[in-house]
Amino acid sequence: MKLGMLTACLPGWSLDRIAAFAAGQGYERLEVAVWPGTGSRDFEAAHLPVATFTESDAEATQQLLDRHGLSISALAYYENNLHHDLEHRAAVKEHLFRAVDTAAVLGVPYVGTFIGRDNTLSVRENMRLGDRVLPELVEYAGERGVRLIIENCVMEGWHPDGYPGNLAYSPELWHWVTGLGFGLNWDPSHLTWIGIDPVETILPFAEHIVHAQAKDLELFPSKRNEYGFFGKVDKQGDPWDMGWWRFRVPGRGVVDWPHVVDRLYEAGFTGTLSVEHEDPLWGGTDEKVLEGLRIAHRTLRPLIAEEA
Repeated sequence: MKLGMLTACLPGWSLDRIAAFAAGQGYERLEVAVWPGTGSRDFEAAHLPVATFTESDAEATQQLLDRHGLSISALAYYENNLHHDLEHRAAVKEHLFRAVDTAAVLGVPYVGTFIGRDNTLSVRENMRLGDRVLPELVEYAGERGVRLIIENCVMEGWHPDGYPGNLAYSPELWHWVTGLGFGLNWDPSHLTWIGIDPVETILPFAEHIVHAQAKDLELFPSKRNEYGFFGKVDKQGDPWDMGWWRFRVPGRGVVDWPHVVDRLYEAGFTGTLSVEHEDPLWGGTDEKVLEGLRIAHRTLRPLIAEEA
């Protein structure tokens, strides 16, 4: 197992600058954000120009990684592959294909994305839609030696009423997702707030969990008594404000990281545990973000065995 970090928390930094920090802090791998640019929500970044990626870009990227002693665990483009607007869906597919092409050139094994959802359809109808449109994505990646991996983020902010906007949020749906050929980029934080014990999901899906994200969660049960499980109705312009929980960096929430890492080892996991920093307390300024990444490293590094 290797300890990595997702670069999206530093959207204004160059990949070279992020790599220098990561290597100096002791991270081993980067999960590199490759959106077209900063987008409609926080934590989107464009750290490689995948839409126009050239052999020259590939050489420069490899030199950068070699200089800092790092490797790329995955490229990250988490968007809605079932969007109801067909033009938007086509644009997402096109950029995802360019991310796959870039991963293939760089020898990166995975590209992370979301299943997404068409909000005009039920979950079952979305699954039938996915059966028609998603295999093309898996096949395109597989033909180029790359595997698409799906994060189990609920993406409640994509739905007008705060319902799941990414239909990969539960183990029940993972059977469908993995049956289509996707791998899992497993994240315990999202499972925690929807009432699922994350540790208990690892062994049943061990063969499909090829990458993992390290994000924590803080719960406020007294506020849940006001808003209910589905969170605030009036989010005052912030679709991600559920009112009774918030993301935290590892070590500042309720996730049992020693138990998580131990179970990943039991499952034979040899991939990357990648810190995804979306903690509002350690955000807002670059220095706070960096301190959040330091806290995460101090929490997780002692749990991961050093290679002999």
